[in-house]
Amino acid sequence: MRKFFCFIWLVCLTFSVGAQEVLSLDSCRALAIANNKELLISQEKTNSAHYQRKAAFTNYLPDISATGGYMRTQKEISLLSDAQKGALGSMGTQVSGAMQNGIQGILTQHPELTQNPQFMALIQALGSVDVASPLNGLGNSLVDAFRTDTRNMYAGALTLTQPLYMGGKIRAYNKITKYAEELARQQHDSGLQDVILSTDQAYWQVVSLASKKKLAEGYLKLLQKLESDVDKMIAEGVATKADGLSVKVRVNEAEMTLTKVEDGLSLSRMLLCQLCGLDLSSPITLKDEREDDLSPDPVAANGIDLNTVYATRPEVRSLELATEIYKQKVNVTRSEYLPSLALMGSYMMTNPSVFNGFEKKFKGMWNVGVVLQVPIWHWGEGMYKVKAAKAEARIAQYQLDDAKEKIELQVNQSVFKVNEAAKKLIMAEKNLEKADENLRYATLGFEEGVIAASNVLEAHTAWLSAQSEKIDAQIDVKLTDIYLKKALGELKIKN
Repeated sequence: MRKFFCFIWLVCLTFSVGAQEVLSLDSCRALAIANNKELLISQEKTNSAHYQRKAAFTNYLPDISATGGYMRTQKEISLLSDAQKGALGSMGTQVSGAMQNGIQGILTQHPELTQNPQFMALIQALGSVDVASPLNGLGNSLVDAFRTDTRNMYAGALTLTQPLYMGGKIRAYNKITKYAEELARQQHDSGLQDVILSTDQAYWQVVSLASKKKLAEGYLKLLQKLESDVDKMIAEGVATKADGLSVKVRVNEAEMTLTKVEDGLSLSRMLLCQLCGLDLSSPITLKDEREDDLSPDPVAANGIDLNTVYATRPEVRSLELATEIYKQKVNVTRSEYLPSLALMGSYMMTNPSVFNGFEKKFKGMWNVGVVLQVPIWHWGEGMYKVKAAKAEARIAQYQLDDAKEKIELQVNQSVFKVNEAAKKLIMAEKNLEKADENLRYATLGFEEGVIAASNVLEAHTAWLSAQSEKIDAQIDVKLTDIYLKKALGELKIKN
């Protein structure tokens, strides 16, 4: 909901810009932030890190997967040889023949049995019974029962895996992704401050050149009035042509200076338009351009707590997170050489199935168990990798300490520059008062005829220099305040 209202506000702001073309510093910041592609990229990186953290959490949960396959083979697996198949298929014939041979052998050895009517009746009864066909059929049925028909095979499995102990890898990886998400946010905040800084620099550059344009135009009017007065004095014979030429040279210089200022102002407006995502030819006007006096508000640069600065600077927080990430990478590396334990369960089915002989039906079974993997010997590889990871963690810590030292220096330099800019502004204001007084006396003296035109030109030049120095000092105070806020990590857009 908050993002929606921000979007509506930016849309309204864009229409407002198109209608009146007057931009304040806050509106320029808002447009630059909305238009900056680097910020959009860093936001997407934050989103990516967020989803990676969610994906890392799923490693705690059971993993369920399904597998299936089909295979066609040229030959089927045979449990019986061809000779065995033939023997079973002719089992009845062989038994019948053996019986006949046995009876003939008995009669040959005992011919007196042929005189026994009961024995001969039994022999005739056995001869009339067909033993071969049933036994041959039984043998063939056994051959068919032992046939596998594995030319077309189907198999499938549904497997569940639940990690029980992975050496701390899952926990460390979750911490890494958590730190990575926060790191992406901090990098986005750092980029946001860089965009605000660039926008403020371009904004105050335009304001500075717009003020100098007004100054150059006023200076040109003063010289043109002086040129007109000198021309009248030359006509009356109270001034020389040399005086007139000196004034004309200064007029030409003032016109050239005005042209340079206008060109620089146009280029600065283009840069600001590019940062704000506007058309480069947009005739924008800045709110502070209309101010005749750019007197900045006093800046408090005392009582700065460096611990608070370290907590607010995204660079420091980013390095702290990087240090934590490298510490967790040590745990990940160590976990690769620790035992791992997982619970596994699955349901498997095949066709043909072998649970009730060989059947061309889908049948399956379930199973459950645990899998334990214990690394035994890797010639010290794990120890070396852990030491390498610890070295990287120490490097990140050293980088953090070095960044804190540099930030402390940056803060102190920014405070010094803020105080120096305030002193320069006071000196520039005093110098301008003297230049105004000097110009007033020179103008009165020239009008009275007691001061030469060259002295008046020098007074104009001194006044122009004092005015320009005051503008530079005012803008310098604005910029040093921005640099101090950047050093303190407080450069943010107002809500």
